[in-house]
Amino acid sequence: MKVQISEMCSGHGRCYVLHGEVYESDDNGYALHRGGEFEVPEGLEAIARKGVSVCPERAISIVEE
Repeated sequence: MKVQISEMCSGHGRCYVLHGEVYESDDNGYALHRGGEFEVPEGLEAIARKGVSVCPERAISIVEE
């Protein structure tokens, strides 16, 4: 499973503050991988989905393969 973070990310930080097992921030407070996608580590899919649900900008989406 992959997660995609769009450029709509405005740096609220809810994803990485609440679900830091999957999400990280860059030096400017935006979600790391903003404007791209990354592979979710096996076993952390449920946490990745929770990160999607807390994003106020709806900038995070799941890419199913």
